[in-house]
Amino acid sequence: MVVSSMASPLCTCMFQTPRRKMMPNSSKCKNRGGFKSTMNHFESFEEFFGTDNRRFCIFGSLRTRRLISRASSSGICFFHIPEEVMAKKKPLTEQRRVVVTGLGVVTPLGHDPDILYNNLLEGVSGISEIEGFDCSQFPTRIAGEVKSFSADEWVSPKISKRADKSMIYTLTAGKKAFADGGITEEVNRGLDRSKCGIIIGSALGGLKICTESVAALNVSYKKITPFCIPYVTTNIGSAILAMDLGWMGPNYSSSAACATSNFCILNSAYHIRKGEAHMMLCGGSDAAVIPLGRLGGFSACRTLSKRNYEPTKASSPWDANRDGFVIGEGAGVLLLEELEHAKRRGATIYAEFLGGSFTCDAYHVTKPHPDGAGVALCIEKALEQSGVAREDVNYINAHAASTPTGDLKEYQALIRCFGMNPELKVNSTKSMIGHLLGAAGAVEAVATIKAIQTGLVHPNINLENPDEGVDTEVLVGSKKECLDIKVALSNSFGFGGQNSCILFAPYK
Repeated sequence: MVVSSMASPLCTCMFQTPRRKMMPNSSKCKNRGGFKSTMNHFESFEEFFGTDNRRFCIFGSLRTRRLISRASSSGICFFHIPEEVMAKKKPLTEQRRVVVTGLGVVTPLGHDPDILYNNLLEGVSGISEIEGFDCSQFPTRIAGEVKSFSADEWVSPKISKRADKSMIYTLTAGKKAFADGGITEEVNRGLDRSKCGIIIGSALGGLKICTESVAALNVSYKKITPFCIPYVTTNIGSAILAMDLGWMGPNYSSSAACATSNFCILNSAYHIRKGEAHMMLCGGSDAAVIPLGRLGGFSACRTLSKRNYEPTKASSPWDANRDGFVIGEGAGVLLLEELEHAKRRGATIYAEFLGGSFTCDAYHVTKPHPDGAGVALCIEKALEQSGVAREDVNYINAHAASTPTGDLKEYQALIRCFGMNPELKVNSTKSMIGHLLGAAGAVEAVATIKAIQTGLVHPNINLENPDEGVDTEVLVGSKKECLDIKVALSNSFGFGGQNSCILFAPYK
């Protein structure tokens, strides 16, 4: 018996019978080895598929139907799947709860979550003149650079020498979150590591390695490092980290421009809720403070602030005098864990991850949708998916990157969704660390979780002349404020109209 290459979209399997047994009404074709001709259940082909050629049937398009018609007359039999089997569904189970049990960061304001958040609460700016290279020829000469950083404790000298900073930041922040979660080597050996995964993404990947390889190619292809291709890819940080930890669960990266981290966090929570993982390290990393990415590419897009004379005031979300965003670099990683698994191992639970969503503006490469439709849709879907009432959301860590259009469109969408909540407070971490691109969402998620833990929300610095129509009672002022957070929302948006929202709450 020869198996036909044609198959139905609904898994109705077809098998070619021998040529001498091709008559569709043959008794040998009616019931041979458990296979039945579906034509036996219908008086004609037209009765089976219908006569309206404009309609799609269960076997697809008109062309597919013609193919099946010819197949039937040639003696191909169809494996009939009983209706009771097709209708059988898996029993509903209670959704697994996801909690945060570890945090790790590398940022312009410190490389420990507590140090980072204390600096944010005090309104310290991590933005300064660029020291990593000569940028005098560029219109923008400021950034949120990572300084006083050493990966010696976390990354091997061999990898440190070869890898891009983006990957080094991934490994460092990932292992810090791993350690912060109370996972020692002994604990790690006792875990079911086939159920432990890593999804840490990047917007630009190993950009420095890429530029160095292009320069080498101008001399000779023989000068290109053999690590060029693997160390440029956005998934390599997750892969190397898995090798170091022995974690064999879901492992990949999502890349969605500046919404990357939130996409990775949402996908990680999905794997936990589906029972495919017990623990997931997730977040994002980027290191684009280099001539090509930081100043060349973004300057060409005309998106960067040129406030070189006042670096600490250059990132000013919702201020009427803002002139663009300030790029930053770093990494943020969360350790997400299934609640019962965390309780069994006695883990410290920082917050509960409630859910989130992502949408696309489908409008423009760099500009937000004029009426904020994509953002509003993303928020609504996140609330629905998480089962959260809008009146319960009283803190929002906004995307607000200090762009002339984006800040206001996001604010308007937030007010449409949550404006009736008198307790609502909104701030932007980017006012102090700049825009960390693919790492922004994870670092801001860390700031959101610390706000839940401490009951304090950090200020919006540089908000000296608020946009017309912006309610300063909603925006956090120039000093930290106390807030008993019920549910916190963290937004991240990216080029291409990528929108993402994630929700956290105190664990109860």
